[in-house]
Amino acid sequence: MRFGYDIGGTNIAAGLLNDENKLIVKESRPFPRGQGTDAVIGVCEALYRSILGKADVSEEHITGVGVAVPGSVNADKGIVIDAHNLGFHDTPLMDLLGAALHQPVALINDADAATLAEHRIGALKGTETAALITIGTGIGGGLIFNGELYRGGRKNGTEPGHMVLRNGGRKCTCGIEGCAEAYCSATRLTVDGAKLGHPSAKELIDAARNDEPEALQLFKTYVDDLGSYLASIVNLLDPERIAIGGGVCGAGSFLLDPLRADVEQKCFFKTCPEIVVASAGNDAGIIGACLIAE
Repeated sequence: MRFGYDIGGTNIAAGLLNDENKLIVKESRPFPRGQGTDAVIGVCEALYRSILGKADVSEEHITGVGVAVPGSVNADKGIVIDAHNLGFHDTPLMDLLGAALHQPVALINDADAATLAEHRIGALKGTETAALITIGTGIGGGLIFNGELYRGGRKNGTEPGHMVLRNGGRKCTCGIEGCAEAYCSATRLTVDGAKLGHPSAKELIDAARNDEPEALQLFKTYVDDLGSYLASIVNLLDPERIAIGGGVCGAGSFLLDPLRADVEQKCFFKTCPEIVVASAGNDAGIIGACLIAE
């Protein structure tokens, strides 16, 4: 069996994956913000002991441990280069956690972990070339090339949310103007919706669904921007399938139907790839972390 962590700035989630790639036990605990790396390792160790106890599995049956983090990583050296939300900078997480658990540890970016999970068991299964785009507070995702997770030409990973969509546009949280994240994230809907008295992406979408004129226009503009972004990915990579995830997908066909039509209109190729909803859900990070464990 393999063990995996999805370490986020709010919670640390962990789980145990069996040989059929199914999570048999999972658990989460609050991230010890501001308490230092030792406290994070302590929470991870406590989760490890708790989950093995609940599953009635001994340490000898664990073949490896994987860790997904929201930041840039050097997977070969097991170092978290920068994970600002965690306070990790040049942190040798593989060695620290490996010493605490007495297990081999592998490291991966959380968006790459989710992409790997979607490819093995979810919406991207069976594809040779595909992309996952996660739409939340920001924009994340990953790529599948030749049937394998693509970690970047220099192993720095990929940052699809920071493709520049509009020169001199809205300022992104990364400091660059015009990033896709500034136009296609749920935060964009929240910020714009608040001006109309709809201070969440869901409330704005619901207002648009109810034909509130200003909300509907904002939503159409959002779909246009998101469609331009996805069409750019299609024209660059020619993927078989794009999976999108995140809370905005709860809008269902109200989002997906006009989005698919928009991408098709902007696609260079005669036929466009499938655009589907990601299916691995909130467990994708844990599953992907487990899958890289050796």
